[in-house]
Amino acid sequence: MSGNQNYINHVALVLDASSSMAGLSHKVVEVADRQIAYLARRSRELDQETRVTVYAFADQVECVIYDKDVLRMPSLKRLYRVGGMTALLAAALKSQHELAETAQLYGDHSFLTFILTDGQENASHRCRDAGDRGPEGMTEAVASMIRAQRDNWTLAVLVPDRRGRQEAVRCGFPEDNVAVWDATSTRGLEEAGQVIQEATEKFMIGRTKGIRGSRAVFSTGADAVNKETIEAAGLTPMEQEAYELIPVTDAVAIRDWVVASGRAYRSGGAFYQLSKAEKIQARKRIAVLEKGTDRVYEGPEARALLGLPDAEARVKPDHNDDFTIFVQSTSVNRKLVTNTRLLLML
Repeated sequence: MSGNQNYINHVALVLDASSSMAGLSHKVVEVADRQIAYLARRSRELDQETRVTVYAFADQVECVIYDKDVLRMPSLKRLYRVGGMTALLAAALKSQHELAETAQLYGDHSFLTFILTDGQENASHRCRDAGDRGPEGMTEAVASMIRAQRDNWTLAVLVPDRRGRQEAVRCGFPEDNVAVWDATSTRGLEEAGQVIQEATEKFMIGRTKGIRGSRAVFSTGADAVNKETIEAAGLTPMEQEAYELIPVTDAVAIRDWVVASGRAYRSGGAFYQLSKAEKIQARKRIAVLEKGTDRVYEGPEARALLGLPDAEARVKPDHNDDFTIFVQSTSVNRKLVTNTRLLLML
């Protein structure tokens, strides 16, 4: 076969359907349906074929939709039912093993799976998909499977607390592919859906640049923001005469600090250093600073680099020795953080 190969994405949602999810079941369907609609829209816009698989797990693991064209997906309303315990590891194993059976002929295929759970593993060793493995055998089987996955596989999990995060990492999930969500409220589930959408955006934009998989879908750290990913995103450094970096030594409003530094303040021209988790609006521009050279990269591609959709999204700073994230301020009263820097566009 000659010519360009199609980008073909295989996206799987593996959803906890244990009894503890009963109070959130309607919201699970709403969030999942919204994610599927988003996938359909972005697939059209980016000219990527996307196929969706959905698993639900409780005492057993059930595939309710397998590798279906995202443009023909039904609602999950009649397919998602809760009741039972939490066979989380069995769900990870079954979903990945069955997806590995998917044909990958003639095309650039990539696999992205999100597992969402509100509790701890407690039933996999009794699940019919476990074979004769005990609890530790299931843990080792998942870790071995993840180690063996190729570069076009991305497996991520959302867990309810720090203990869940520790267990996921112990089972072999890459640290930056594990996120914690608030499993106690519908608002928490809404935010989890937003996290999944942001990670999917990063994945799909990366696909356009030849990136096939990621071990840092929930990160702004070194695995996600580095020289290779910046180049893949199509970012080029700004002319150094176009900006200035100003040290922040006092926690004052952003306009006051610009003026106190002897510069003129222009609305939208000042960027603050991202220093804590916060929501960033769709209209906000993003800049990336290379620490060693003070080179700055800015443009729409910078939002895509972080996986930010065209909507408000939550972002947190992760450890990165080489790069720093800056966010455009549209408020004159934005309070700066001491021992950071201010990026001023000239």
